[in-house]
Amino acid sequence: MLRYILRRLAISVVRLFVASFICYGLVQLLGDPIAAWAEGQRQRNPNGAEAAIAAAYERAGLNRPFLDRYWSWLTNFVTGDWGKTVNPGQSPIEVEPLILRSLGITLRLVILATVLAIILGMLIGVISAVRQYSLFDYTITGFTFLMFSMPLFCIAVILKIVGIRFNDWLQSIGGSRWIQTAGYPVDGFTGSFGEQFIQFVGVYLLPTLSLLAISFATFARFQRASMLEVLNADYVRTARAKGLKRGQVIMRHAFRNALIPVITVATLQLGQVFSGAIITETVFGWQGMGFQLVKYVRLKEFNVIMAWLIVTAVFIIIFNLIADIVYTVLDPRIRLD
Repeated sequence: MLRYILRRLAISVVRLFVASFICYGLVQLLGDPIAAWAEGQRQRNPNGAEAAIAAAYERAGLNRPFLDRYWSWLTNFVTGDWGKTVNPGQSPIEVEPLILRSLGITLRLVILATVLAIILGMLIGVISAVRQYSLFDYTITGFTFLMFSMPLFCIAVILKIVGIRFNDWLQSIGGSRWIQTAGYPVDGFTGSFGEQFIQFVGVYLLPTLSLLAISFATFARFQRASMLEVLNADYVRTARAKGLKRGQVIMRHAFRNALIPVITVATLQLGQVFSGAIITETVFGWQGMGFQLVKYVRLKEFNVIMAWLIVTAVFIIIFNLIADIVYTVLDPRIRLD
């Protein structure tokens, strides 16, 4: 197991290196982050602007060849220096604390939504498979296909409108606006445990439901299909023939093996959930990684964009490695050597 993990980590480092090179090249295609500022300087001071513009390009490293810029960024990044924003019209911002602060906000949202999606998706998928062709099965099938067909931004906007209307109703009967529809509480939650829990639910409810919608349907459908396949396997029919109770057959023999494809889907869904966070955080005004990505893509700040891409890639690689290890726990026949 240790040898396998070390081998996978070595391969992952090579993949990250190749991915970072490709992403760095693509990010450069966004354009020149200093061009708009330089044009403004030329209009305000036609005769004396070139020296300031040249100094700005030199500080940003944009006057150097591509490979030189990439190698400088890579060596600095792996040693903990993620760079600064390069727009000379604003005070430079350190990229590392910006990304780590926004990463904390995004992870709280993404982990909560993913855990709920996995639990609910697997539970409903199993029940749907066990009660195949029942009213419950048909209802869940229709609901999951509806979720598949609706884009995330549409779900997020609808939920936000519903939240605003619900808050208006609460206010009309003398209550407070409980559901948070814009922004994240920077100062955290206050009051007793019960009050903090109510505030927590009000803040996380709509963004979590938005992200939950893009993952729940996938988990439910895959769990149902995997469970149906396992329930028709020979060893499950043998367990039934031996006189085991139905619950024991489902949980001890069928469910465990049916989890393997779902674990694979869970690791693939992580990237989709991070992508979904971009839309969700933009709609609800959360200043997490998705919000920062949209903001700094518009400003063409390549240091921030590259940090976002690498951090996201590292999380996806780690969760894929965890999934491979979980396979051996679920099915000892799988060998990682």
